[in-house]
Amino acid sequence: MSLLPFDQRDGSLWMNGALVPWRDAKTHTLSHGLHYASMVFEGERLYDGKIFKGREHTERLRESCRLLDFDLPISDDEMDAAKQAVITANNIVDGYVRAFCWRGSEMMAISAQQTKIHVAVAAWEWPSYFDPETKMKGITLDIAKWRRPSPDSAPVHAKAAGLYMICTLSKHEAERKGFQDALMLDYRGYVAEATGANVFFVDAAGTIHTPLADCFLNGITRRTVIDLARSQGLDVIERHIQPDEMASMTECFLTGTAAEVTPVSKIGEHSFTPADVCRRMVDSYSDLVRAG
Repeated sequence: MSLLPFDQRDGSLWMNGALVPWRDAKTHTLSHGLHYASMVFEGERLYDGKIFKGREHTERLRESCRLLDFDLPISDDEMDAAKQAVITANNIVDGYVRAFCWRGSEMMAISAQQTKIHVAVAAWEWPSYFDPETKMKGITLDIAKWRRPSPDSAPVHAKAAGLYMICTLSKHEAERKGFQDALMLDYRGYVAEATGANVFFVDAAGTIHTPLADCFLNGITRRTVIDLARSQGLDVIERHIQPDEMASMTECFLTGTAAEVTPVSKIGEHSFTPADVCRRMVDSYSDLVRAG
């Protein structure tokens, strides 16, 4: 994947109703979205020219806007058409789509009822993180010191920019220690999620366990993988998981738009061996998203 800065790329973005040259898609430095985190977004994957579950992502974007007390100012059909226009303009077949909304610069204070709601869509080429065999080796996670907040202290079910600040801090610290990501606990001390992906564990009997999504985002990929596992006769239990329970688990994997299904080999002092369940979920998810 190219390391070219994201403000110095060629191509086009969709912004506030029209395609614009990528380098000209700008907002003012006194944007409320920048200063007060009144911004929501979606990350979507494009496979063989088609967004996987694109309408679900649009619907979640609208709900995130609502949770931050503003409205997505275009219809779902218009949002989906904007995504497709960007994909077509940039000739992307396998990639990533970022749709996002933010409050503008009309008011620079806590109150922001009169700000304009801006909408933009960008897309870029983005193949899978790993080839299947490299992926099956598993990644390593630190255990973050930051915790996911309670539902009465933040809009935890919105995909909102402000909720990712502690994710960035946690991932930076993990990478400094030689890990690839971090596992976050929630405000009660239960296992929650990684910095940008949901987490699943497999016990010795082959049962899959995943944290109850009551204070963090119930990911679209998470729900998809739960359905896939159950369709294959695997038991999936959504419940609160104590950190010390990881010692009895045999497999672990993450799910997310970017991560897809990524096995985990280590979380802190706990080790896992990616095996049959991880392989089945990696393969069946890959087959599903490319089914056309």
